[in-house]
Amino acid sequence: MQIASIHHVSLTVTDLERSRAFYRDVLGLTEIARPNFSFPGAWFQVGTAQQLHLIVHPHSTFREGKGLDTRDNHFAVRVNDYWATAEFLRALGYREDAADEFQKLILNPHATAGFPQMYILDPDRHVIEINAESLP
Repeated sequence: MQIASIHHVSLTVTDLERSRAFYRDVLGLTEIARPNFSFPGAWFQVGTAQQLHLIVHPHSTFREGKGLDTRDNHFAVRVNDYWATAEFLRALGYREDAADEFQKLILNPHATAGFPQMYILDPDRHVIEINAESLP
């Protein structure tokens, strides 16, 4: 077997409209057509070849009560400009010193990974890493 790429990531959500708004307005993803499944959900295009699938599933496991933890389960997206992205998130109310976990922003421009990283939570506490190839 030879895997060519990751096709999609699926995330379970509790409130589809709230999550749709987050992935559209915060991450800037474009919603795409989704087959007429027997359960609610939404699909988004990520880059040119990958997708994010949101699924409403009443028996899902969530990170309830957990804060923003950079080593917990997460997925990563890459942006072109690290600092412009950080400023965009700050304009939406994200802060490094936020008391509200859903507005918390962790910046790590000189990460051990070798590329700059930042982290936020989605409305269901899914951890999202946002990284760039390098600093501008």
